[in-house]
Amino acid sequence: MASEAYNPQETENKYYKIWEDRKYFEVDGNKAIQREDKKFSIMMPPPNVTGRLHIGHALTFTLQDIITRYKRMDGYKTLWQPGTDHAGIATQNVVEKQLLAEGTTKEELGREKFLERAWAWKEESAGIMTDQLRKMGVSPAWERERFTMDEGLQKSVKESFVHLYNQGLIVRGNYMVNWCTHDGALSDIEVEHEDHDGKFYHITYPFADGSGSVEVATTRPETYFGDTAVMVHPDDSRYTHLIGKKIKLPLLDREVAIIADSHVDMEFGTGVVKVTPAHDQNDYEVGKRHDLEFITVFDEKGILNDYAGEFKGLERLEARETIVNRLQEEGFIVKIEDHKHQVGHCYRCKNIVEPYISRQWFVKKDVAAKSIEKTNAGEAQFFPPHWINSYNSWMGELRDWCISRQLWWGHQIPVFYCDECDHEFVSQEDAPEACPKCACKNVTQDPDVLDTWFSSALWPFSTLGWGNGDVEMDKLFRSDDMKDFYPNTLLITGFDILFFWVARMMMMGENFNGELPFKHIYLHALVRDEKGDKMSKSKGNVIDPLDMVNQYSADILRFTLAISAAQGRDIRMSTEKLELNRNFTNKLYNAAKFLQMNVDVFPDMAGFCVETELGKYMTSRLNVATKEVRAALDEYKFNDAATIIYRFIWNEFCGWGIELSKADKASIVELGAIFKEAMKLLHPFMPFVTEYLYHELSGTSLEDSDSIMIMPYPHKTKQREAEEKKFNVIMDAIVSIRRAKVLVDLANQKIEKAFVKIDGISEDEQNMMLPFIIKLAKVTEVEFTQTKIENAVSDISDFCETFIPTDSIDLSSIISKLTKQDEKLQKEIDKLNGMLKNERFVANAPEDVLTKNREALADAEAKLIKVKEQLESLQS
Repeated sequence: MASEAYNPQETENKYYKIWEDRKYFEVDGNKAIQREDKKFSIMMPPPNVTGRLHIGHALTFTLQDIITRYKRMDGYKTLWQPGTDHAGIATQNVVEKQLLAEGTTKEELGREKFLERAWAWKEESAGIMTDQLRKMGVSPAWERERFTMDEGLQKSVKESFVHLYNQGLIVRGNYMVNWCTHDGALSDIEVEHEDHDGKFYHITYPFADGSGSVEVATTRPETYFGDTAVMVHPDDSRYTHLIGKKIKLPLLDREVAIIADSHVDMEFGTGVVKVTPAHDQNDYEVGKRHDLEFITVFDEKGILNDYAGEFKGLERLEARETIVNRLQEEGFIVKIEDHKHQVGHCYRCKNIVEPYISRQWFVKKDVAAKSIEKTNAGEAQFFPPHWINSYNSWMGELRDWCISRQLWWGHQIPVFYCDECDHEFVSQEDAPEACPKCACKNVTQDPDVLDTWFSSALWPFSTLGWGNGDVEMDKLFRSDDMKDFYPNTLLITGFDILFFWVARMMMMGENFNGELPFKHIYLHALVRDEKGDKMSKSKGNVIDPLDMVNQYSADILRFTLAISAAQGRDIRMSTEKLELNRNFTNKLYNAAKFLQMNVDVFPDMAGFCVETELGKYMTSRLNVATKEVRAALDEYKFNDAATIIYRFIWNEFCGWGIELSKADKASIVELGAIFKEAMKLLHPFMPFVTEYLYHELSGTSLEDSDSIMIMPYPHKTKQREAEEKKFNVIMDAIVSIRRAKVLVDLANQKIEKAFVKIDGISEDEQNMMLPFIIKLAKVTEVEFTQTKIENAVSDISDFCETFIPTDSIDLSSIISKLTKQDEKLQKEIDKLNGMLKNERFVANAPEDVLTKNREALADAEAKLIKVKEQLESLQS
């Protein structure tokens, strides 16, 4: 070959640049083989501009690239839409930290200047992730790359907001929301619930008339300033006589009533609970049912207000210990118990989230109704199919979606308020000239921005030009893109964003286009470490995909992920798996090297006539593999497809094809053509090494010829069952003779003669088989027979019986060794039988010990049978 060692890093960088420069990744990159009636589209889940490629990304984009390369080679007009997400909270947090390091804040900088800094950071960091993706060898249409805040998508977001607003599906109101004192309002799925070792505080609430008190248990003593009732279950006989009675809040001169509500769990705590409607989701509903007052006791930053009395000005969590100490001093604390409970945290900054009443913008849950209906009617199909159950479970509990965020970075909500008449109106203009109601020119835009997932929910169609207005983006989309590529053929993403992103794309896509945005939805599982643990920096078990690319290669990482990606199962990633697939790469290289030791240049299979028996057999096996690989890829069974290719190349082509060719040099040209076709089959999984080996065997280079990636993907042709049967017999005879040689300690030595007994084989077939059997079984002479050979060791296999004459072989040492094995095994069996027949031992021994002994006995008995058969064969 041209080089003694394949250099993956050098080859990958060179080839990727050529592919991209030639625009192979673009929609018309495969124009020569493209069929107008075949279209395939898939959207890249847009990674955050602040992000770095992690192993989950590597899996998602590897699977997307495999299916895209397959479809592109199969003649589909293919769009893999790339892009990045502005990641509102994440990006703003990064820039705010930068400002703090400089000794300033966003408030001191002002909104306009802050946004300039955010855009500058985006420009600096946006290319990092896409450069990392290039290292993985992915092939999206880079010329059409979008950003969720580019000019066209800003127009699309405004159009969608205005449309939903005018339909009454976007509303504003005071709702209880999930509130992060750092990042503001969050949707339900942006809250991560974690077990927390907290405390259960038992507090005495005295009756207003001084006649006694009730004991209330709570985990949140700092919110009791907002209590507007104390609640018991209406059927709790301990407290029914207290219903309607007034109590005084500790340390405060404020009275509230004891009410009854079936929401109370009589078995939990004391059976008496405080009701804080403004700071608890369940209490919020109770407050509405009982028409209670809603008292907010801290501000948006979590600072206690006037309702907290002497504790005003303290931060809510930091105030807890101070408040409890004061309650203890005054004798209001009965006891404090350890208590494990779940606490919600912001998914971005990990701050403890508060239930908080705030005036926010919401998308009404009604927007999802038709998408749910159409999904369940089968208009979108999940892979694996069980995800439809999770989808329905969550959608069945769907609540209005809070879409306003108290940030500066993002799509500012296109709602304006007239300073003169207070009229509220929506506009797609950045700065409407006047109020449409009173013509006043002083209008103010809502300061909040939209939830990042709002713009991401439009991704399957906004990137195709929907709502982009007259923005000139010739490279980004074309007028027929919606017709060609919507609905998208397939979505591949992690199951963990089924509700963050997938469900929202479904509802928005259906609402604006009347069709669900995807025909197929493939949700892959997690990538874990080799022990099955989730990867985390704290555990020190994170695998950086770029480190793996540098250490092994992009091909090896991709193939390892693909062959491990069984539908619905988490992937256990390890360096051992990567090493195994490095061996596979070496096997590919060595196979090509062997072929070129005999022939310099090999033809393509197209139009090439295969004439040798071995060539016909290997062609048939390639056709079987091709059929199975295509079927697996069409069902998104990536691991099955990778396994089929691996077995064909390693076991069939290299394990037998190359070895058999040593007895038939005329077949090597044909095997080279077959191997080149196998490189096309493997290309979507390992694009670089397959490109390299294809050109090496073709006597060309990528620099001066077409790429394998725009050549037709192999098609299945007729299976040659007759040739396969012949070679199944040949291989069976070779394996059988080798086993018989082992019996007489001649495994690696050439022997003089062997007999093969096969029924129903013609003389011509025998003559064809002889060279292969003689060469690979290492026998000087092979004779076909129809009778049993005396004075010989024999082996019976699936298709034949083989004999090695023992007349000229000294069997004494072999018989001696087998006799000793016989005696040793018999002693072991007697020992194990004695233990297992001992009733006392069986009664007292642990079950795992008994199981191991039984397994050892069965193993020893099986070995003894084989040894006795060998002795009988040698002594007969």
